[in-house]
Amino acid sequence: MNTSIVAKYYKDNMRYSKIRERNKMTMKTILITNPSHTFLRLIGMIVVFLGCIASTFAQTQISGTITDETGEAIPGVTVVIQGTSQGSVTGIDGTYAFSTSLSGDYVLSISFVGYKTILQPVTLGSGDVSQDFQLELDMIGLDEVVVTGVVNPKSKLESSVSVTTLNPKTIVQSAPRTTAEIFRTIPGIKAEASAGDGNTNITVRGVPISAGGSRYLQLQEDGLPVLLYGDIAFSTQDQYVRADQTIARIEAIRGGSAATTTSNGPAGIINFISKNGSVEGGSVGTSFGVNYNSIRTDFEYGSPIGNNTSFHIGGFFRQGEGPRNANHTVNQGGQIKANLTKYFDKGLARVYYKMLNDRTAAYMPMPIQVSGTNSDPTWESVPGFDAVSNGLQTPFFQQNFGLGPDGNARNVDISDGLHTNTHTVGAYLEFDLPNDWTISSNSRMAFNSGRFVAPFTAQVGTTASIVEPILIANGDTTAAGAVLPYTMNRVANGSTFSDTPNGLIQRIHLFDVELENFNNFMSDTQLKKSFGELGVTFGLFKSYQNIEMSWLWNTYLMEVGEDADLVNVNANGADVTDDGLVNYGVPLWGNCCTGKYNTNYDVTAPYLSASYEVSDDLNIDASVRYDKVRVAGLVTPSQQVANFDINGNGTIDAPERSVSRVDNANAKIVNYSYDYVSYSFGANYLLSSDNAVFGRVSQGYVGNGERATWHQGGPYLENGAPKNSLFQAEVGYKKRFNNGGLFVTGFYAKTEEEAGVEATTQRVLSNDYRSYGLEIESNFRFNALDFRSAITYVDAEIVDNDGNTNIGNTPRRQPALQYNLLPSYNFSGGHAIGLSLIGQTKAYAQDNNDLIMPGYMIVNAYVAAQLSQGLVFSLNANNLTNTIGITESEEGSITENATNYIRARSIAGRSIMASLNLTF
Repeated sequence: MNTSIVAKYYKDNMRYSKIRERNKMTMKTILITNPSHTFLRLIGMIVVFLGCIASTFAQTQISGTITDETGEAIPGVTVVIQGTSQGSVTGIDGTYAFSTSLSGDYVLSISFVGYKTILQPVTLGSGDVSQDFQLELDMIGLDEVVVTGVVNPKSKLESSVSVTTLNPKTIVQSAPRTTAEIFRTIPGIKAEASAGDGNTNITVRGVPISAGGSRYLQLQEDGLPVLLYGDIAFSTQDQYVRADQTIARIEAIRGGSAATTTSNGPAGIINFISKNGSVEGGSVGTSFGVNYNSIRTDFEYGSPIGNNTSFHIGGFFRQGEGPRNANHTVNQGGQIKANLTKYFDKGLARVYYKMLNDRTAAYMPMPIQVSGTNSDPTWESVPGFDAVSNGLQTPFFQQNFGLGPDGNARNVDISDGLHTNTHTVGAYLEFDLPNDWTISSNSRMAFNSGRFVAPFTAQVGTTASIVEPILIANGDTTAAGAVLPYTMNRVANGSTFSDTPNGLIQRIHLFDVELENFNNFMSDTQLKKSFGELGVTFGLFKSYQNIEMSWLWNTYLMEVGEDADLVNVNANGADVTDDGLVNYGVPLWGNCCTGKYNTNYDVTAPYLSASYEVSDDLNIDASVRYDKVRVAGLVTPSQQVANFDINGNGTIDAPERSVSRVDNANAKIVNYSYDYVSYSFGANYLLSSDNAVFGRVSQGYVGNGERATWHQGGPYLENGAPKNSLFQAEVGYKKRFNNGGLFVTGFYAKTEEEAGVEATTQRVLSNDYRSYGLEIESNFRFNALDFRSAITYVDAEIVDNDGNTNIGNTPRRQPALQYNLLPSYNFSGGHAIGLSLIGQTKAYAQDNNDLIMPGYMIVNAYVAAQLSQGLVFSLNANNLTNTIGITESEEGSITENATNYIRARSIAGRSIMASLNLTF
């Protein structure tokens, strides 16, 4: 930030205020001390005073037209007086105009994504300014200043990091249905975007998906982590982030500097950067599902409001089913974000607020049919249950009755799904100090709570294969006599289970988790000093993260199909179920999943960074970070209680014979600490003003969070080293062409993991991994045709584990090649069409490298028509070809040359959305 210009503007205003006060005192003195000359002197003073006012408030009109290299007008270009909040945005005809009372020498900044930024000196106060500009292409944005994952912001061309910037236009072009789907357009990022608006597995550059969520990748909002840990079971980072029109851009750093600029994100950072109202403008729009039930309205507006202040407010609200058929409302809620910025003579201060209260369906692995062989399988939908359009959400399974964490009866609405309730307040300040010192502080307090409730297919098969294990687990060895009358949920209609098209039944483990307290406090303070060509930054990151949640799972039986009903079982004349409920708990998983976490994670992380301009072409940087982690709290196991009349009907029904409940009397202490040191070294060399090479090595770590504790274990007093290590190296080349740009990066990563528990498989995972590969990002324009691409090649391998198994195998779900191709064509008049082709090659379902998940390509498309200035109607389609794309499978092998019914999750099927949006 050029605070000297802000300071000049502020001082000019202060000078005028002092003139006014001095003139007032002068007039008062004249009136009192010289009454005989009062009239003449008063007239003279009024003339002088009015002259002062006129000169001070003289408005300079700044206007012009902005075109591209072909002379075509460019709408949406930001024109602002650098260091102030005064400016405008070009209209459909490329013109801009605004007025200012500033006088003196200033700099106009003209910027638009995909073009080089122009800095034009202007003199204000001596007449109107008319200035036209012709922008040059910079399709990959090498002039854009990187603020994510760095302590000394530089342009992309000068930075020794791999970074991608997504602007709103690119986001819309990819036709995302969830925030995680946006990440698929970023090179090096693997986002398994099939779970809905949360619980997404995300990784970077072949670093493993060894647990749910994003263990090594951190999501940030305006430079601070959303959560301290990215892989908390049932509370992943993407649950707390929604992309809407308040986003100015998304910056994504892969590898390198992230090891020392944040805690628990050494593989990369994805930062959502909000609009701040520095230039007046806004938008409002509504989107409708064409072939599915959904409606959403987005809105935002920001503006300077005088006295060196600007604001921005916006958000969205929505309701519907989402892209999978639920036949009842499962998506409902919205978000509000607001910020207020005050500019001072030597800095700025900003306050921030966010409210997110959103309920969305959480999609888990579900039944799918596989035949053929492990190496050449055929994946297809189960008859009567479509793998891409159906889900486990059904109008006949909407409540879960059982015991709460306090031991009292509770009833949960399953349509709550993934419910996130967040209230966030934050503050940011940055000031220049004497002698080339700068101080900044970014702090935020988030009050997070909610629920995760989703049906999970624990087993799918024929009647006998499902019922017999249940009867045996319940102590009944007469399973061969089972008879299955079929009933709808609480509405017995006499129909039998054999009436279904596939004859399959599934044992449902209902993942019911109360997210009681996930509050966190994040603060990052930096003190910077410039010593000529040497820049030094002293930083302190401080975080408190609560993890308080209760696991309260139950077991049900349900048919396989759309609008599936729960199934009652009668064996030898005795009821085994109660309206589809089999157990209060999950006995076939060892009653693992009733319990409670209530822990706090206290992180103190000082860090030091230095950058040195060796020459005009070469800059180097080094940084080190020390993390001290203190963990304290309680974990509470479950206990089995016999003959517990939970529903209070006076009898002991079958599910009540053995009940899991939280054993609050026997909570176990958690009290341990650990520390680690991370480092990063980088260099960037300018080959010319349009291309550069860079390199970086880094060593970073990730704590295990609650996965280092298990509620059925404890106490945890000295937990060894509950952290995972990641070493990375990369070299890259970036080049700006006349009509585009290219970013090529080769990378290497070595991951060493401590043991962690995976809830869905009940396995302890502890592997070491190696990966290397290549990222290629490009963006070119050929007349009216834009072509953006992101291609990632990865060679990954398991190199060690505790059991000496699977060594030499490829980590599960890791394809060798991922790609994203985004061609678009822009017509005159603001009309456009485009495609987004997202795909990957085959991958192994599990680390044993037996069953292959086939490669797939998603075809997304959009068309936009500008009806009038700023008013656009658009249609976009996601997964236009209705492709099955398997992102994960619970089973790692099948019985070859037979029909298998396994549990897996595919991307959602075809969804078409129509939108009407007004930008002003």
